[in-house]
Amino acid sequence: MQEIATNPISVMELSVLQTFVDVVKQGSFAAVARERNIDPSSVSRAIAGLEEELGIRLFQRTTRQLSPTEAGIIYFQRIEPLVEEMQQAIQVTADMSGQPKGTLRVTASVSFGLKCIVPRLPEFRAMYPDLTVDLVLTDANVDLLAERIDLAIRLGLLADSTLIAQQLMQTRYVVCASPQYLKQWGHPEFPKDIEQHHCLLFPLAGFRSKWRFRDINQQESEVPVRGHTIISNAIALQQCAIAGMGLALLPNWLIEGDLQVGTLVNVFPNYDVTATEFHAAAWLVYPSRAYVPLKVRVFIDFLKRFIPG
Repeated sequence: MQEIATNPISVMELSVLQTFVDVVKQGSFAAVARERNIDPSSVSRAIAGLEEELGIRLFQRTTRQLSPTEAGIIYFQRIEPLVEEMQQAIQVTADMSGQPKGTLRVTASVSFGLKCIVPRLPEFRAMYPDLTVDLVLTDANVDLLAERIDLAIRLGLLADSTLIAQQLMQTRYVVCASPQYLKQWGHPEFPKDIEQHHCLLFPLAGFRSKWRFRDINQQESEVPVRGHTIISNAIALQQCAIAGMGLALLPNWLIEGDLQVGTLVNVFPNYDVTATEFHAAAWLVYPSRAYVPLKVRVFIDFLKRFIPG
């Protein structure tokens, strides 16, 4: 096999090498182009130029598939850590100014983002005018490395141990309903009573079939739930509950204001409630690395100021 250059960063622009790394990870010129908001042909030209410079073919291209060649895989394995190191060095140097710059890519669930992050973005932008915030709201657990995400806010249990995580806040779930619904259909006295009520359901395992309760004596029970309204967005469930459509199991960070003003009522204030685990939390998650960029640190500190742990 043809010898591959061992120090390409000295002869190629770092942006081109980063493009190559991203294409390998995402398996698509178009995906990388969408992320960078550029034309796919620009990505294709960058890769073609890199191949010409190296004198090797890095990708096998068909109408349906893009995959690295054997040489491309070897080159990726050698160049990725160097690109990461160079990017980190650039970031460290930029952070020495004391003012975060560049682009901060953050992802969170749609409901959490709209409720807890978006209302605070104006103040954050005012504090750090040189920082661009790229907020990706999705209920999917995106690949932080492949999507170049700097920070994710994730709810519930964490499955990927290769990432660094710290707790942002504890989450407590509440069975709630509007005063109008309780007046019309009655206030359940015990958890088992909800079997006779209309429930607003979330289409995840547990949330749409049974809810778990724990009383002051730490005795646990499971109660089947039923309902004719299933919605995949917590804010939509909240609005349906306020409209009197049934009982809903919702997180405290979403409905605290409704409970305070009385548009929603905590149906079982003397019980801990969940659909999965009683210990739930919102987590700050970022790629495992020796250096956490200043832009990530200031955003974490900002969130912790407004969101009690």
